[in-house]
Amino acid sequence: MKVFINKRIPETGSRMLKEAGLEVTIPENDDLSHEEWLKYCKNTDAILNVGGNKFDQGFFEQCPNVKAIALFSVGFDHVDIKEASKRNIPVGNTPDVLSRATSDVAFLLMQSVSRRASFYFQKVKDGNWGNFDPLYELGQELYGKTLGIFGLGRIGFEMAEKCKKAFGMNIIYHNRNHNEEAEKELDAKYVSFDELIEQSDVLSIHANFKPEQSDLFNASVFERMKKNAIFVNTARGGFHNQKDLYQALVSGQIWGAGLDVTNPEPIEDNDPILQLSNVCVLPHIGSATIEARNGMARLAAENIIAFSKGQKMPHIANPEVY
Repeated sequence: MKVFINKRIPETGSRMLKEAGLEVTIPENDDLSHEEWLKYCKNTDAILNVGGNKFDQGFFEQCPNVKAIALFSVGFDHVDIKEASKRNIPVGNTPDVLSRATSDVAFLLMQSVSRRASFYFQKVKDGNWGNFDPLYELGQELYGKTLGIFGLGRIGFEMAEKCKKAFGMNIIYHNRNHNEEAEKELDAKYVSFDELIEQSDVLSIHANFKPEQSDLFNASVFERMKKNAIFVNTARGGFHNQKDLYQALVSGQIWGAGLDVTNPEPIEDNDPILQLSNVCVLPHIGSATIEARNGMARLAAENIIAFSKGQKMPHIANPEVY
């Protein structure tokens, strides 16, 4: 079986595939154009995909030989799952192995924004240490504040646990379903969406993104948040309207924002939000640790290997294919 990997991944994954007797193709130059990527896809049985390449109806029509897709990610919003399932194509993902790493970044962003760390670091790099001013660009403390989580799954749980233990924060959350583990272990309280945005001192997004949730966090939402609120998004940039977020920040409707994902992504160099002292932006590094990326490579390889043996993918985004 032919397997196409569009970018280099940790050796753990590619070695597992080769040891399973699969024919693995990884381009020497993995900065492929869309046309080059499609050419590889047309001549393979299974794809281990890294990045946000779109798997839509047009793709499946152009690549009828593709029988399985293993994503090097947890999220699968770039895949038309209904179309894949209709064609009986399993789509695997890599859940859980990056929960800690991604929650670490959310925790980092929250603290960086609360103390304007990236702003002050830039001042030091610019040689502008400055004189002591008791009132200049002060931060805020997080002790005893309320953390609101939109989408309390594994990553959200890890974030909530960190905030609870480090700062004694109160945990509220909004989900499709109650998270009994979080309610028992962290004394988390389920609230409505309206209560979430109105009561949170820190609002952190950890939900799986769906197209109907585009710009969910917009001007009307930011207007109802606390003046001292910090908005954190490590999930998908599509959740927030970035122009509305900028206006909310400069007008003082909310206090700060920490983003590992942007809208659009990558962020434009001249986006005015990058000039604000109460903002920290990272280039989507939630899973960027040795441990997490090795785990992702292993899970993606396990999905491909299971498929090659006629078995169910162990980490599957569309179990309905089975």
